[in-house]
Amino acid sequence: MSAPLASTARPRLPRGVRLRHDAVRDTWMLLAPERAFRVDPVAAAVVELCDGARDVHDIAATLAERYAANPVEVEADVAAMLGDLVAKRVVEP
Repeated sequence: MSAPLASTARPRLPRGVRLRHDAVRDTWMLLAPERAFRVDPVAAAVVELCDGARDVHDIAATLAERYAANPVEVEADVAAMLGDLVAKRVVEP
């Protein structure tokens, strides 16, 4: 497991990486050159907020409000997930 992303990091998708919904399989896919990752709907909700303008804290606050969850727990989970995606080079910090 990778190190969690800092709460002040402003994650974004690097050039060539796209989040797409596969309607045939009814699943979300994170597509990168020569790689593809299936992501669950919650991970897709996190990735779609990675626009380089919001920091990890803002992303977590948005999701905590959307899902009526504890913001502290959401931020820890989001930071850990984004840290893993940075290690896989499909998200830039």
